[in-house]
Amino acid sequence: MFTHNRQFVQWGIGQNTIWKEVRGQALLGEEGFVDKLVDHLKKHKDIPEIPRSQRYAHRSSLEKLFSSNVRMNRMKRRGAIIKAVEQYGYRQQEIDEHLGLHYSSVSRIANGER
Repeated sequence: MFTHNRQFVQWGIGQNTIWKEVRGQALLGEEGFVDKLVDHLKKHKDIPEIPRSQRYAHRSSLEKLFSSNVRMNRMKRRGAIIKAVEQYGYRQQEIDEHLGLHYSSVSRIANGER
């Protein structure tokens, strides 16, 4: 198709990039394919050799977990913090930076303290 590298590069300039579609720094493909891989990664989320970003490729973003409705309701926010740490593998520092809370507040909530 392309006889020279220069033609190939020129063709690619301005084209949509596939890298925007990569999930968890490693998964690329149609939804069904990616979903199957995500299910596999969920089963192996405790294996430290798999990078965190790949183990939790399926996780919801902090923006989705902490919608304005959740942010404004203290009990919902507490539940979302616990879920973000335990189910989605977010670090407490990521959460406190996202929410603008003091790290000790997030730590207490994540550890089940009142």
